[in-house]
Amino acid sequence: MDTDGTSTFLLAIIVGCEIGFWILLLAGLAARYLLRWRRTSAALLVGVPLVDLVLLIATVIDLRGGATANFTHGLAAAYIGFSVAFGHSMIRWADRRFAHRFAGGPPPVKPPRYGMARARYEWREFGKAVVAWAISCGLLGAAIWLVDDAERTEALLGWIARLTVVLAIWSLWPITYMLWPAKPKDGDTRRSEEERRVSA
Repeated sequence: MDTDGTSTFLLAIIVGCEIGFWILLLAGLAARYLLRWRRTSAALLVGVPLVDLVLLIATVIDLRGGATANFTHGLAAAYIGFSVAFGHSMIRWADRRFAHRFAGGPPPVKPPRYGMARARYEWREFGKAVVAWAISCGLLGAAIWLVDDAERTEALLGWIARLTVVLAIWSLWPITYMLWPAKPKDGDTRRSEEERRVSA
C-alpha cells in the first residue's frame, strides 16, 4: 500500500471537507437571509454535517482496503470529533453575524471577559472539547478494533495519547479563570449587557 499516496488522498479529503463545510454554511445562510429561500436554506444547512460522513466513509474504506494507519488517519478522526462538537457553535456564530449584517438582527453577543461569567464560559468551551475528545477517541478505538492489527494501527494509539494531552492542557484555561477570575482593568467594575446575557 502506498502510504504517501494514502496520506495525500486523505489530506485532500480533509481540506475538501473543511472547504465544503464553509461553502454549504455560507450558501445556506445566503439562501435564508438574502434570497429568503427557507427550504433551500434548510436543505443546505442539513447538508453541513454530511461533510463529516464523507470523510468517515473515506477513512474506513482506506483502512479496510489494507492501508497502514498513519498521521493522516488520526487527523481525520480528530477533525470529525472537533467538527461534531464545535460545528453547531460555529453555525450559530455565523448565523448571528449574517442575520445582523443582512437581516437587521441584533449585534452578536460577545463572550464575557471578567469574573465567574468568564469562568463559566471557559468551562462550557472545555465541555465541547471533552465531547470532541470522546468522539475522536471513540473513532480511533473503533478503527483499531476494525483493523485488528497492532502494527497497522500503532499511529492511532499515538493520536489517542496526543488528544488526551491536548485536553489536559485545555483544562488549564477554565481552572485558571475559576481560581483567579479576570478583573476589569483601570478599576472599571461595570459589566456589559452582553456579559449579563451570556452568564444568565
